[in-house]
Amino acid sequence: MNRSTTFDSTKELLSEILKRIETGKTQLPDFQRGWIWDDSHIISLLASVSLSFPIGAIMVLEMDEDFGFKPRFIEGVVVADSEPDRLILDGQQRLTSLFQSLMLHEPVRTRDHRGNRTSRWYYIDIKKALKTDFDREEAIISVPDNKRIRNFRNEVIADYSTPAKEYEAELFPLNRVFASSDWRAGYNEFWDYEKEKIRFFDRFEREIIKPLEQYQLPVIRLLEGTPKEAVCLVFEKVNTGGVSLNVFELLTATFAMDDFKLREDWNTRESKLKEHQNLKNLESTDFLQAISLLVTRHKRLDDLESGKKKEDLHGISCKRKDILQLTVDEYRRWADEVTRGFEKASRLLYSQKFFTQRDIPYRTQLVPLAAILVALGENADSDNVRTKLLRWFWCGVFGELYGSAVETRFARDLPEVLDWINGKSLATTVSEANFVSSRLYTLRTRNSAAYKGLFALLMRDGGLDFKTGETIQDQVYFDDRIDIHHIFPKHWCEQTGKDSNICDSIVNKTPVSAKTNKIIGGKSPSVYLGRLQRSWGISEERMDGILRSHVIRPELVRTDSYEDFVRARTEELLNRIEKVMGKAIVRETLTTAERGDLGTPVPKFVESDLGREPSF
Repeated sequence: MNRSTTFDSTKELLSEILKRIETGKTQLPDFQRGWIWDDSHIISLLASVSLSFPIGAIMVLEMDEDFGFKPRFIEGVVVADSEPDRLILDGQQRLTSLFQSLMLHEPVRTRDHRGNRTSRWYYIDIKKALKTDFDREEAIISVPDNKRIRNFRNEVIADYSTPAKEYEAELFPLNRVFASSDWRAGYNEFWDYEKEKIRFFDRFEREIIKPLEQYQLPVIRLLEGTPKEAVCLVFEKVNTGGVSLNVFELLTATFAMDDFKLREDWNTRESKLKEHQNLKNLESTDFLQAISLLVTRHKRLDDLESGKKKEDLHGISCKRKDILQLTVDEYRRWADEVTRGFEKASRLLYSQKFFTQRDIPYRTQLVPLAAILVALGENADSDNVRTKLLRWFWCGVFGELYGSAVETRFARDLPEVLDWINGKSLATTVSEANFVSSRLYTLRTRNSAAYKGLFALLMRDGGLDFKTGETIQDQVYFDDRIDIHHIFPKHWCEQTGKDSNICDSIVNKTPVSAKTNKIIGGKSPSVYLGRLQRSWGISEERMDGILRSHVIRPELVRTDSYEDFVRARTEELLNRIEKVMGKAIVRETLTTAERGDLGTPVPKFVESDLGREPSF
């Protein structure tokens, strides 16, 4: 075997694998979730094994004394205590199903096809199993825990509750497959040693039991010394149990060795954090990434203070390997502060009109935001700091910079935003951010961060509720079900032959309540504005003011001047984006295809001050 590799592969007898599980020598790592296979999956698996069909390889991790995972027994193991020498990484569902159905002398606790809990015994019908043209799955019999099968009138139609009844029905209990001699002796005695029955069972033993006893599984072994991050990555790639492992699950198992219940701690914090509507999608890994950023930054600051060379300094990072190196003490040191950091981030985003989790442009951007707020402490509340922090946030949104490779950006954001706030050069996220003017016409759904950003920006910058004329606060947002709707309705655009791309873009949309949108219907603005004024008792002058608060020119929508409206609102929206990003946007000259029915192109960019501070 090549010891330079991290793994090897071999084959092992299924019976030996299951005996190791029974004695506790093979266990599960604590990060593995519970067993979830249902009755039909178990039947299919048993049929495959009984036919000597392959069921896939399993993967195990050879235990290292210093590896630090807390193990746990597979469901059904009853040994008092045992130290494992390997852990199952892939194959939990298959091995648990096989162990419980082939090794235990109690019914298997599983679920039926409706997902309801049930307990079942598994038999193989000897006659059916020996028929070459018979579907093997139909030969595997699943019966209730009392071994009696009833019809819909609750009448017993089959009873296998005693060995004699099993012999008579010629149903072999699969949990006797590795110790079949006693059952065979009882079977022969029941049939009074009839030669035909003895020959019949000989054939069953030869064709079914012996192949099961000799069944082998491919086993991939991760060897001692395999790094934790490799285990995490491998598990994510090969796990077939239907539950994805993330770094939180792995760290939970590691912390358990120090008697710290990470999952319980996170559940408490999660409940508190998710009281904030805009943090509903926050994940445990987000929380750990923020802690990792602060821990590694703290280590770097210590290195700088001690005079270490640049090449020896700790790097600020929140990648998988860095999170897996966190200690319980480091987690405890920062967890409360990071919790408050996310709460501060929530309040900051509320101030920018991001009210719910679906409004947040990038959940990932919350990670560096929370870490920065922790590092800033009370300084985050000063006007100058808040202005820069919001500029960084909006540059991330409209620059659409947090969609991929985010860990590297997080690691830059934390020190660079703090340095920029302290008077040093622009943070990379701010300097790199760029918004292309034509992008406005491709922002059509909430799948886009910039689309969500403009929705919030229109409310933040004074967009008034069409009914009350009030600014859209959180109560109005939730009570009146504010959402983003067309200004020139889609139906009207279709009827008049307008370009659907521009009609469905953010240029032709604004925050509107559900009630207002119902009155708008499919009519043109020249028609529905009058309806709104009459319905809500609003004067024309006041309605014009509400329209302007949404950067809509009243004279253009009242005359249904669609093309002029699009050109004017495009420019106004670009101006709003410029203000929050603190930098000018180049106005592109659109092609005829991009322009649709707009006629003349959008005005080209006029040079302005690139360094002006945004307006908040």
